[in-house]
Formats: sequence, C-alpha cells, structure tokens
Amino acid sequence: MLENSTILVTGGTGSFGHKFIPMTLEKYNPKKIIVFSRDEMKQWEMAKLFQGDDRLRFFIGDVRDRERLYRALDGVDYVVHAAATKIVPTAEYNPFECVKTNIHGAMNLIDAAIDKGIKGVVALSTDKASSPINLYGATKLASDKLFVAGNSYAGGHQTKFSVVRYGNVMGSRGSVIPFFMSIKDKGVLPITDPRMTRFMISLEQGVELVWHAFEDMVGGEIYVKKIPSMKVTDLARVVAPEAKQEVVGIRPGEKLHEQMIGAEDSYFTYEYPEHFKILPNINNWGTSQERIKDGKLVPEGFVYSSDNNTEWMADEDLESWIDRHYNEIGKI
Repeated sequence: MLENSTILVTGGTGSFGHKFIPMTLEKYNPKKIIVFSRDEMKQWEMAKLFQGDDRLRFFIGDVRDRERLYRALDGVDYVVHAAATKIVPTAEYNPFECVKTNIHGAMNLIDAAIDKGIKGVVALSTDKASSPINLYGATKLASDKLFVAGNSYAGGHQTKFSVVRYGNVMGSRGSVIPFFMSIKDKGVLPITDPRMTRFMISLEQGVELVWHAFEDMVGGEIYVKKIPSMKVTDLARVVAPEAKQEVVGIRPGEKLHEQMIGAEDSYFTYEYPEHFKILPNINNWGTSQERIKDGKLVPEGFVYSSDNNTEWMADEDLESWIDRHYNEIGKI
C-alpha cells in the first residue's frame, strides 16, 4: 500500500518521525515522505541525517494553519498525524494552546485531507485518552472521536481515518528511562508511587502498528498494541541497581496505571493475536463484519490496563533493550 506513495507526517521531527521515516524508507521505498512541522531547527538537524536521499522533503507549517495544510497535502496519498501538544503539565498551564493544536489541528487536518482526496490518515493517540483525568488526555480523546467521525463526515469522499493508541514509549525524549539514566549517578531516583505501573512499547512497535492500521483499516478503528507492563520500581532498579528509591508522590494529572481500553469500550472491542481493535459506536460500525474480520469480542467490562496486564517485561529484557539502544535513548 505504501510502496511508491507520497506520505506526509505531521509533527514529523518528533520521536515517532525519527523512527517511522527510516523504517518506512527501507521497507516500502515510498516515492516521497514529507516532514511537516513547525520547528525549523529540528527540521535542519533531521535533514542532515538523511542528506542525499531525495525521497525526503521538509515543509514548515503548523496544524493550526488550515491553509498551510491544504498546500502541504497537494499530491499526498497517506498522512500520519503525530503532531500534538503532549507534556501533561504544559497542557494544564497552557490549556488554550493545547486545545488549538490537539483539537483544532485535528479538525483542520480532517477537512484538508477530505478536500485533497487523501486515501488514508492514521492519527497517533495515547493511553491518556482512555478515561482521561488531565487536559492532554481530554483533548486527545476529543481528537480520537473527531478522526473516527471523520469517516462519516467525509460523505462520499474516499478518505479513511483511523487511530493507533499506545502508552509509554521506551527511551523517547522526556520519558522515564532517559530521565532515570540522566540522574542515576546522584544515587537517588524519585518514585511517584511504588505501586505505579506502565506499558512498555518500543518506537519500532509503534511504527509497525501504524503500518498495520494502513493495511487493515476500513475507517474508524482504534488500534491498540498488545505490549508488556512493568512496575516503575522494577524499571528504576534495572536502570540504577545501586540507587536509592525515594517516594515523592503522584504529580497533578498523573495516573497510577496506564489504561488503553476502558470498560465502556468493551462492547465494541475485538481481540486479535497481537492487538485489540476498538470499533466505533456509530452508524452500526461496531458490528461491521468488514471491520471485525476474524476478531473475537472481548468480555463485557474488559479493561486493558498496565496493572491487569497478562504480559510483564522481565528485568533481563529491559536490560537487553537498554544495551542495544544506549546511544540513542533520550536523543529523539
């Protein structure tokens, strides 16, 4: 599907873009990948990494600017929407800005994609959109709903919209592993709550989930990857075995456990060997065999949370991952 196509990635200079672009160039050999983002310095630095590859283009713009999106989408086949305001405290202190990017930006992209005849759009979501307790999560839930409804809003147009949802990305900039690694020499690691658990997904797995969404989607699905969990105390012990762990309390807007699928979604959630699929509860799409395919309906009241997970990451698996990615952790 992506072979010889033109793909645009919003927020393409972020952690996801840095992994999606080289993996997609290698696997699918697309005609062109357009990196759409608002930070010229990040684009400049990224361009140096791909110097000499004429399949890459860079386009300065903001998803808040509908006209700029219309221009950027000329000749594009597929879009990955990774642009977001996502730091929880930043969103709480700058709520209007978060809404402009995460909600208005989604609306702009949906309108532009339909009008430009884009074949498919996959939007990145977050565990925080499931039963949200902070503004970032609430805006991403609204964004998810917008992209799902975009399939109906498109009317007779060809554009399909779907969403992929995953939690803590191992080693990404601002995540807990590089944070612990940066302060482990101090001998003390802050633990918000010793009961806290997190899902563990690699950027490679996130990219593969997006690829799968493009191949599988009919429109309106939310894809959730099956991934292992880990207690934050165990994670800290692997990163710094000699460091003392000091409980500092949960921060405002932070959850004790990550949740990807809530009980309210269970009525339309189907299980597959490597992922779940939440189908939309509109237009009878939740019972659409075309979307269900060979999926199995989960039990009523099913919740997919990092504390009730059946799969847990072993210490040695995390150690091995850190060894393999040591030089890139926290860089993107």
